[in-house]
Amino acid sequence: MSEMSPRLRAELEGIPTYKPGRPAAVGGPDAYKLSSNENPYPPLPGVLESVTAAASSFNRYPDMACTGLVNELSERFGVPLSHLSTGTGSVGVAQQLIQATSGPGDEVVYAWRSFEAYPIITRISGATPVEVPLTPGDVHDLDAMAEAITDRTRLVFVCNPNNPTGTVVRRTELERFLDRVPGDVLVVLDEAYREFIRDLEVPDGVELYRQRPNVCVLRTFSKAYGLAGLRVGFAIAHEPVAAALRKTAVPFGVSQLAQEAAIASLRAEDELLGRVGSLVCERTRVVEGLRAQGWTVPETHANFVWLRLGERTADFSAACEEHGVVVRPFLGEGVRVTIGESEANDVFLKVSEVFRKAL
Repeated sequence: MSEMSPRLRAELEGIPTYKPGRPAAVGGPDAYKLSSNENPYPPLPGVLESVTAAASSFNRYPDMACTGLVNELSERFGVPLSHLSTGTGSVGVAQQLIQATSGPGDEVVYAWRSFEAYPIITRISGATPVEVPLTPGDVHDLDAMAEAITDRTRLVFVCNPNNPTGTVVRRTELERFLDRVPGDVLVVLDEAYREFIRDLEVPDGVELYRQRPNVCVLRTFSKAYGLAGLRVGFAIAHEPVAAALRKTAVPFGVSQLAQEAAIASLRAEDELLGRVGSLVCERTRVVEGLRAQGWTVPETHANFVWLRLGERTADFSAACEEHGVVVRPFLGEGVRVTIGESEANDVFLKVSEVFRKAL
């Protein structure tokens, strides 16, 4: 028997595996998971019933075109059916976008630190990641990103709000940036946390896409809508890009359960807005509490906060876990902490207060 191993692509060497937020310890009511930006609420009204009904036929393939969901999204956002494409969460659609635009010799530009999947899915395609440092205030440096674009650039990610810092770019600066980007470079506005924005100066990417053929908007049902476990996201883009997404989609990737849950969630928007409003109030309480303790906290427009801790990141994460709260550490940089139920936020604030006093 040959001892040789199958030959794998060289591009996979050195690509890190995506690191999900660690789950809370099992077996204790005081263990809270604040590491994955999940919605702490149960499914919206009508969602569980829709999923239960769909479960009776999961011996059948789902609707590969996601017809019902796409029709609902088309009406909800006022966009043509042909401008929509669905996928396994917005990260799945993001990977399809890179597959459709970028390969060996091409470049993908994004801010850093930003969503940790960007370098992974870029390298998987064989393309070269171009990481542009955030400003000292942890915001996208759009001028530097524009200057980083070359004739090899095929795609630019703008994560707005940015994960993990929660910061945003506003209308004037974003439109000025888009004016500088060549028309043959795709700009992807990753708006996974759009529902948590309250600043009217932060533009809705869907409005920007309408007049710009090279702009694509990513949205997800994983965060505000609370469907993280069902994996459904979508893109709004002009026909050539949307058609390419449909070509690169994994066949039957979005389950019928996910499709029905997403439709029911869209129809429960009033309840959704109430829940998101409560989380935004909790966000304000947590940020104000941290600042009162002496922390420097970037203005966050998502459902999480960012603490830049540098070399103390691991110690802070361990302290949180010791008290029953799991946060998301980025070693050597900082921690991202999801806004969860008020009890979890209270525990986190107590830990942060003790840790701050010990500095």
